[in-house]
Amino acid sequence: MAKLLVKLQRYFRRKPVRFFTLLALYLAAGSLVFLHSGFAGEPTVPGNQRRASEGPGLPYLGVMQLSRGFKAAATMPAGGRRHGPWFKSTSKEPAERGKGGEHGGTRSWVLRGRSGREKEEDRARYIGCYVDSTRRRTLRGVSFFDYKKMTVFRCQDNCAERGYLYAGLEFGAECYCGHKVQASNVSESECNMECKGERSRMCGGANRLSIYRLELAQESARRYGSAIFRGCFRRPDNVSIALPVSQRMLNMSVDQCVDFCTEKEYPLAALAGTTCRCGFPTTLFTLHEREDEQLCAQKCAGEEFESCGTTDYLLVYQTQVQDNRCMDRRFLPTRAKQLVALASFPGAGNTWARHLIELATGFYTGSYYFDGSLYNKAGFKGERDHWRSRRTICIKTHESGQKEIESFDSAILLIRNPYKALMAEFNRKYGGHIGFAAHAHWKGKEWPEFVANYAPWWATHTLDWLRYGRRVLVVHFEDLKRDLFAQLQRMVGLLGMAACEDRLLCVEGQKDGNFKRSGLRKLEYDPYTPEMRKMINGYIKTVDAALKLRNLSGVPDDYCPR
Repeated sequence: MAKLLVKLQRYFRRKPVRFFTLLALYLAAGSLVFLHSGFAGEPTVPGNQRRASEGPGLPYLGVMQLSRGFKAAATMPAGGRRHGPWFKSTSKEPAERGKGGEHGGTRSWVLRGRSGREKEEDRARYIGCYVDSTRRRTLRGVSFFDYKKMTVFRCQDNCAERGYLYAGLEFGAECYCGHKVQASNVSESECNMECKGERSRMCGGANRLSIYRLELAQESARRYGSAIFRGCFRRPDNVSIALPVSQRMLNMSVDQCVDFCTEKEYPLAALAGTTCRCGFPTTLFTLHEREDEQLCAQKCAGEEFESCGTTDYLLVYQTQVQDNRCMDRRFLPTRAKQLVALASFPGAGNTWARHLIELATGFYTGSYYFDGSLYNKAGFKGERDHWRSRRTICIKTHESGQKEIESFDSAILLIRNPYKALMAEFNRKYGGHIGFAAHAHWKGKEWPEFVANYAPWWATHTLDWLRYGRRVLVVHFEDLKRDLFAQLQRMVGLLGMAACEDRLLCVEGQKDGNFKRSGLRKLEYDPYTPEMRKMINGYIKTVDAALKLRNLSGVPDDYCPR
């Protein structure tokens, strides 16, 4: 044996090419064996179905998958993809998922496509194409837009998470939710726009909704957990006019009253002892003068741990029903005579102010720039218009040069606490409009460099607009949050429009919008060093003095101790 090995060694030493050839063949053969073992075994097809054209010895190739490993499907969680509590699975589905996940190797692409429609019918049932109007919505719950990636499932999922019974899609990119369909249905041919993110499906049409009824697995998903507590208020004088719908409930609870008003399609539910009243915020019932909650602290007859108000003091909740009195928006019917700027330093709340102005006036706002995410996901349809088109009520801008400022006839100058504005803009820069900068960005060199460059701009931005602006209305972000009604009246006045009080009250109920950074994630430390604070405080004093020099109120007291 030893002599044989020596002979082989001498042979390959004289002819190394043959040695490497044999080695390559050996490795190739091993790879083929490994690949064969990865695909070995007949796939399990429900009902043991085969295509008629397949021979008895050929493997069924419909289940082949591209993944990181040949056994990736086996490592997926037994539950497969997570769905919300509203998703109803069939009795067979859990067992199938356990074998390999929703996308496991035991499910063929053919069967998966065929069963996709069956799964969708389990979670939602298509009920038809319906008329819609911007002045009177068919579905009066929340709405959101995505002009790039809207799909039927995404719309259904968002509406179901909020406890709504219906989800409707329009213009291929708009999603509306509601508890009741309040319009007539039309021919299916009128819902002819493909979904922006799912070309094979229809997502409504022009003023036409493709509506689905959501099959809620848990009735409790519609309970008042998503209602907003507004406070305790004195009963209005003309209560039957201010809150026109009412019902006596001997077994009163917050659940019952909120569900009743939601069913009746009203945004306000007011508990008055054993009477539930529903309505809209109006000049008769503005919700501006809150009372001590102890005045409403009468126990509910149907729930001893809840308060249900009294006949004289009402406990008010805002339901999931969207107040549509301020939701219609359009371009100006005629070209604007003046160009009005909505000017602010980045991070000062310009996008939020645009949302408020659009709701308050009913007209789109434009932009000096083009931000695709604001157009596609936030519904700012004026974003695509050239800023000089004069089809929008005002123009967003962060510019601060003399030439740019003098291009506008008047301006709303929005000012925010620089400590808040700098952090907001830093988050946007590194995390997107509604995202957050990573911890590494705050701790790295990016944050100090950002403050050094942007803090001086915060001051010069305001100073330039005060110096070169022709007609400037100064609005402090903090005042707008504190007293939205009064500040929005001032802003609408500068835009040359008469402020409709009922519409402004409607805006108060929809003030947050759908394009807002969550306030839940906060830094656990102060990112500002003493040197940074000394520099920023100096800029604050400069801006404060400039405002007072023009007989305007200075910056709010909470900017910094002075």
